[in-house]
Amino acid sequence: MTESATTTRATERRQATAARLTALCRRLTAERGLHGFTIEEVCSEVGVSRRTFFNYFPSKEDAVFGVDEADELRRFIDDFLARGSHGWGAVVDDLIELVGHYAEFAGLTAADHLEFMTVLGREPKLLARFIGLSRERDQQLLGLVAQREGVSIDHPLAQASVTLITAVLRSVGDRLTDPRVAENFGPTLHETLAAMREVLAPSARKAQP
Repeated sequence: MTESATTTRATERRQATAARLTALCRRLTAERGLHGFTIEEVCSEVGVSRRTFFNYFPSKEDAVFGVDEADELRRFIDDFLARGSHGWGAVVDDLIELVGHYAEFAGLTAADHLEFMTVLGREPKLLARFIGLSRERDQQLLGLVAQREGVSIDHPLAQASVTLITAVLRSVGDRLTDPRVAENFGPTLHETLAAMREVLAPSARKAQP
C-alpha cells in the first residue's frame, strides 16, 4: 500500500470516528439535553477513549456542531474564485451550485436536519452559538464575493448577493424536514432561486396614467 493510500484511509477513519461522535452527541442532546449525558458515556458507546474524544473536539458543544471539513471548504473557495468575475447574476448561480455540491459531499439528510433543529430548539446556548456562526459565515461569504468581483465589502451588489443566497438557503432549510427536499437539495436550491428571481423581476405592467 502506498503512503498516499495509507494517509487517505487514516483520514477516512478519522472522519468516520468524528461523524459517529457528532451523531451520538446530537441524538443524546435531542433526547436529554446537553447536560443529560457525559463524555464518558459517548466514548463508551463509540468505542474510543476520553483522550481520543478531546483529540477531535474540545467540548460536547463542539461535538454537537461537528467538524468543519477544511479541505472540502478550501476546494469550495478555490472553485468559486477560479470561476472569475462574469456578472453579478453568476455570483449567486455559482454559489448555489457549489453549496449543492458541498451538501452532497456532507451527506445531508432530512433526519439529520430535523435532529439538529431539535437540538437547537432544546438548547438556547447552542442556538445562540449557531446564530453567531451563521453571521460569521455570512461575513466570510461577503468577503469572498467582494474578492472575486473586485469590490469592497460594502458594495451594494455584493451585499445583495449574500442576502439573496442566505434567503435561498433559509427557505430550503425550512423545508428540509421533507425527505424529498433533502434528496433533491441541489435542484431545490435552483428552483427556489428561480422563484425568487421571478418575484423580483420588473413588472411588465404599464404605469397607470
